[in-house]
Amino acid sequence: MILYGIPTCDTCKKALKALEAAGQTVTFRDIRKDPLTEAEIARLVTEFGDRLINRSSTTYRGFNDFLKASEPEAQIAAQPTVMKRPVIEQDGRFWLGWDAAVQSALLG
Repeated sequence: MILYGIPTCDTCKKALKALEAAGQTVTFRDIRKDPLTEAEIARLVTEFGDRLINRSSTTYRGFNDFLKASEPEAQIAAQPTVMKRPVIEQDGRFWLGWDAAVQSALLG
């Protein structure tokens, strides 16, 4: 299982702690230090579309009009922290965020 996020994100911390407490082996991938490749970004955008972009984030609000109008791929490539977090990958499946549905699916 891979959890994509940033170490300062409270939601990522909660998800990581809960998954590890449930006995999952989780690899944390800091998307700032180890940015997503073009192929990884494309795969996530295919999976989640525009939902992958956190439009309420300070990162997004700081974008210029051109970048705000750009495709999600360009936004994440320019500033990885604009991605909604966490993204969790397990056995080729992806989950976005840490809501009740994601917790139910991953924590059993």
